[in-house]
Amino acid sequence: MALNDDKAAKATSVAGKPADTQTASVRYVDRADCTETFSDSINGVYFDGQSLRIEFGVTRLDEVKPNTPVTGRRYPAQRMVLTPTAAVELINRMQQVGAALQQAGVLKAAAPKPTAAVASVTPN
Repeated sequence: MALNDDKAAKATSVAGKPADTQTASVRYVDRADCTETFSDSINGVYFDGQSLRIEFGVTRLDEVKPNTPVTGRRYPAQRMVLTPTAAVELINRMQQVGAALQQAGVLKAAAPKPTAAVASVTPN
């Protein structure tokens, strides 16, 4: 549902102040009934310009039989959809986690990719 111009103007200002100068004070409230989902893989990550969708997966191994290859199946465990703002926050936090893992020696920094040599053209 779209707001008409009067409602939009009221929504962007509170007590006569423009919305861009105001910040909301948001408190965290824990929910004891919030469930956790186990995942051992990322099945897919998609960004459509409006939201980031992440599908987490879980692997289930089939019954192991002697002299046969081990097989299994991967199932979706959870699908998460984030706004662009929340996606940026996730990226920033994961970069912090990556830096902490590097500092702890658990993760090694990726070697920088070699850049392709640019051929210079000299006029004749």
